[in-house]
Amino acid sequence: MKKDIRSSSRAPEAVGLYPHARKVGNLLFLSGVGPRKKDSKEIPGVTLDWDGNITSYNIEEQCHSVFQNVKYILEDCGSSWDNIVDVTVFLTNMKDDFKTYNKLYAEYFKENQPCRTTCEINCLPTPIAIELKVIATIDE
Repeated sequence: MKKDIRSSSRAPEAVGLYPHARKVGNLLFLSGVGPRKKDSKEIPGVTLDWDGNITSYNIEEQCHSVFQNVKYILEDCGSSWDNIVDVTVFLTNMKDDFKTYNKLYAEYFKENQPCRTTCEINCLPTPIAIELKVIATIDE
């Protein structure tokens, strides 16, 4: 089975040694996608102190940005939002952020309703509050 590494010209660069996505058969597996902006250290909705610690954040802005980054990767890799079949969501503050994230998720996934798992985790590798792990189909 052929395994192909894929990348997006519009999504932010990886923070480690991993691709944006890999195609295996008719599936596209996305690496964890956060809300950072391409070619920037900017994280929408996040305010950091001088040491790089989060002083405040807006989960709504981060959700919009992470969904946009996922869309970029899917499109640039030959798939689409409608082809998403499974989403794993990592939140760093389930108690405070789940309600807002869940409302926005319902708006973005109104037509396509993939399987979903939402987990609370202690932290993510960069100062973000949400990250998505996505699997989509791809017809090529």
